[in-house]
Amino acid sequence: MANQLILDLALPPPTYAREDFVLADGNREALAWIDRWPDWPAPALSLNGPSGCGKTHLGRIWAVRSHAVVMEGSDLVGKSVADLTDLAAATPAILVEEAQRAPERGLFHLYNLMRERGGFLLLISPEPPARWSIVLPDLASRLRAAPAVSVSPPDDELLGSIILKQLADRQLHAGAGVVQYLVSHMERSAEAARHVVAALDRRALTERREIDRRLAADVLADLAGAS
Repeated sequence: MANQLILDLALPPPTYAREDFVLADGNREALAWIDRWPDWPAPALSLNGPSGCGKTHLGRIWAVRSHAVVMEGSDLVGKSVADLTDLAAATPAILVEEAQRAPERGLFHLYNLMRERGGFLLLISPEPPARWSIVLPDLASRLRAAPAVSVSPPDDELLGSIILKQLADRQLHAGAGVVQYLVSHMERSAEAARHVVAALDRRALTERREIDRRLAADVLADLAGAS
């Protein structure tokens, strides 16, 4: 079919630039903590929230400012104390994504090493450390002493702002009611907004259609079928 949409879901990775971060009530406190660095009351900060809430974007803003090494919690699996010592000596800051997956002893040693060197850890996870099933008492006590800040999922206003920015970045114009329709019917995450706007752009170009509510409905239906 000539008008068949081939969804281009292989989007380029987001830049996570500070200017691309959309501020809202649900992330205001977390951004304030990121901006407060290095004036933190502990060597570590925990940033938590559901998928798509923007915590990774916040973490990458901090990583640029602090020149942090970015790693996954699972990257600590199998690391010896010597390995962790070399890591801590090589960087002033470490960002650990999915920190709840890190082995407890590895995270414990890394925390101590960074504290000894005046470094910092940003731990990103879906839940705050107080809700992790931590067996090692010394690790639990250290993480309890560190501030933990939550990021809320995008509300209607924030999600609409993200969609509008994505449209503006692509120099696209959406008809009346399109953004409100998308906000009401799509997955509530910044990443989903990127995919939806990219698909709108592709389909509008392929089929030479205006970006209206009917096109928005078609795109959401195709995205749902592809998932």
